Amino acid sequence: MPLTLYYHPLSSFCHKVLIALYEHGIEFEKRIIDLSSATDRAELEALWPIGKFPVIRDHDRQRNVPESSVIIEYLDQLYAGLHQLIPDDWDTALQVRLWDRLFDHYVQEPLQQIVADRLYATHGDLTKQRATLLTAYGMLERQLHARTWVASPDFSLADCSAAPALFYAITLVPFPHDCRHLSEYFERLTQRPSIQRVIDEAKPWFSFYPFAEAIPERFR
Repeated sequence: MPLTLYYHPLSSFCHKVLIALYEHGIEFEKRIIDLSSATDRAELEALWPIGKFPVIRDHDRQRNVPESSVIIEYLDQLYAGLHQLIPDDWDTALQVRLWDRLFDHYVQEPLQQIVADRLYATHGDLTKQRATLLTAYGMLERQLHARTWVASPDFSLADCSAAPALFYAITLVPFPHDCRHLSEYFERLTQRPSIQRVIDEAKPWFSFYPFAEAIPERFR
């Protein structure tokens, strides 16, 4: 196969890329990387010295592509089907990239800090991280008024980012009761076939997630 995805099936950033691959119907090979294995870690660092997944190896072009948003843009340009995840219209594309950044920096980052605190039993003060998630929820609630998808009339890169970010975030800080539009949006996301597939593939790994008990029963 022309593409190999170096990833881990529990990683939210890897889920983001998997959603895009499934949306486009792209054939690819999976290579699970166990960061606790020196051999696996060395294999990943040979592709991307930072040592973080996901990374795509494009064998035909002899190119390694790291970072989830960059990977999706790469796929959009070279492997997309009829529907692109980054729109041609500049203003809409700018909004898509903006909300993609919001999910990565203001949902993913605080949730990963909260998860790391439990994983390593550091017992830090996580008030700021939880407040950031609530702020992001409020912004999303306002953005999603009268919208199906978060940044574009069609499903986009921003929605690829939203699904795994929100999936894990709600296990830490549930949506407030007054975030009806956000809750409905999350339901639309989890009913989309590409996202259902990613969740189903991750199920055998959920027991390793430090907040596994908080994953809604219907997803386990």
